[in-house]
Amino acid sequence: MQDVTAVRTSVQPPYAAHLRVYEPLAAYPEPERAHWQAYAAEHGPDAAEPARAVAAAVLEEQREALAGLAARTPRALPERESGRAYLRVVDGVLYVCPWATRLRSWQALEELRAGLPVALLDSALPPVTRAAAEADRERWRAEHPDARPWILTSRWEVPVRWFLPFGDEDRCFVPGAGGPPDGPAEGLADGRGGAGTGEDQRGRPAALFYLVPMAQARRRVARAFRALREAVPDGELVRGAERVGRWLEEFHPRSLVELDYGGLVHLLGPERLLADRSAGELEEGLRALGAGDTAEALRVYGELTLRWRRVLALRHAN
Repeated sequence: MQDVTAVRTSVQPPYAAHLRVYEPLAAYPEPERAHWQAYAAEHGPDAAEPARAVAAAVLEEQREALAGLAARTPRALPERESGRAYLRVVDGVLYVCPWATRLRSWQALEELRAGLPVALLDSALPPVTRAAAEADRERWRAEHPDARPWILTSRWEVPVRWFLPFGDEDRCFVPGAGGPPDGPAEGLADGRGGAGTGEDQRGRPAALFYLVPMAQARRRVARAFRALREAVPDGELVRGAERVGRWLEEFHPRSLVELDYGGLVHLLGPERLLADRSAGELEEGLRALGAGDTAEALRVYGELTLRWRRVLALRHAN
């Protein structure tokens, strides 16, 4: 039986990207801190060094979500909040990004309500189910007025504003099957890849992510916001910079910020992932804007936006 290939899983993450904040364990009040400390002791880190992705844990979250949907009547959200999190260890410090599945389910419900035709929405989630979920959310909000998600999700694209906290030097590409076409992996210490499975030989799926300290992320967003407000005060990107900046201010100043391409790695493919330098391109455009070269800044922004709109258009492909 040595020639038989074992299939690890048929579950693929959805075509969605994620913007995450990992707060240091010390930032959590009790009893949350004790919970996450015990969880980390039992679970272990999902990424024990900065160049490791949490892609395997993302697959685990997806499997858990699919299992929760099996053989059940439609539910708008889980009955209780998840007690799980993504864990990173950097320089010996444990960082925690709670899944907050119930809170994110409420947000997803709002997106569905805004984006789906009423008839389709009623078929997927009957009005009585949505009404109960919304009433539950209002009660929960009254008890947790300062709650905010540690994870933002975007389906079928990475919003251009999400690249603002990062530079090209923060980029880490971890290839899956066979490695990239031009050689060893970026961000993978030994450069070894698996073959034919979309995972390397130790079972880690392919990943592309950016990781940066919170202080650096805030500085970059603030600089971008100032430059954009002076040059294009009514532009879409300046409004996006303001939203990202306000969200980042909600977290501990010693946190980590991560942009994870998530399931988009399966949509884009290894060649496009290897060539993708979206954060670096946006940084170049902002430098051109700061130097007064508005034409060059508009060219860079236009090309970057068009590229991601083409990816977004794939959601309508047959």
